[in-house]
Formats: sequence, C-alpha cells, structure tokens
Amino acid sequence: MVTYDHELSAKDYAFLRKVVGWNEITEMQAKRGIDNTTFLITAKENGKTIAMARLLFDYGYTAYISDVIVLPEYQGHGIGKHMMEEIFCFVNENSISGEYISYFLQAAAGKEGFYHKLGFVSRPNNELGAGMTKRIN
Repeated sequence: MVTYDHELSAKDYAFLRKVVGWNEITEMQAKRGIDNTTFLITAKENGKTIAMARLLFDYGYTAYISDVIVLPEYQGHGIGKHMMEEIFCFVNENSISGEYISYFLQAAAGKEGFYHKLGFVSRPNNELGAGMTKRIN
C-alpha cells in the first residue's frame, strides 16, 4: 500500500534522481534543496521512497514545481497525479481565493503529456514565449 508524507532524506533524493537518469548532485546539495523547499511530498511503499515532488512558492503568485519523480515501475498508477494535487491544494490553502497564481515547471523529455492532463500548456505558444533554463557545470 502506498502512503504519502513530507519527509525525504538526502540519500533517497539522490537515489530517485539517479534512477530516472537526472544529473547527480552531492548529498549537501540535496540536503540544502530539501531544507529550502516550501512544500515536499513523498510516496512510500513498505518504508521505501518510490516518488517525490517539491514546490518552491513565494506566497505571492509564483509557484515552481520541481523534481516530480516516480520510480518507473510505479508510473501510471496515479501517484504523480496525487502528489501534484497535493501541491495544488497547498498553494490554494496559502493563497487568497481569486488571486492570480502562475505555476512553472520543466517537464522531463517525454513526460509532457502527464502535465497536459493537469492543465499545463507547452511553451512557446500564441500567448507565451519559450521557457528557458541555464545550467552551470
């Protein structure tokens, strides 16, 4: 049975990133990232962390969703959707009803369809320019 909580070790964070082929980060980077996350949700099965998602929120209008990871063998079972819904709930609970909120994320290649089902749109489009990123090292 899958359970959800808000705890994540730096070791589990690094493991999840490695399994899905993302750049490796140091344990110290992982700890700093976790410690400075606004909202974190994890999914666990039998004590093993199988998924995670992080939110960086300014409590104004910008909500950046980061590191949505579900181990491949658990994908397609609603875990990612549940974590995203928890993020949306957190933002709604910490915003004033009717205010403008802008969510941002970078979808991993091939995962765009998951986010489209949640109402996200790809960029560029007729209203929005290209999303951009800059990585160092």
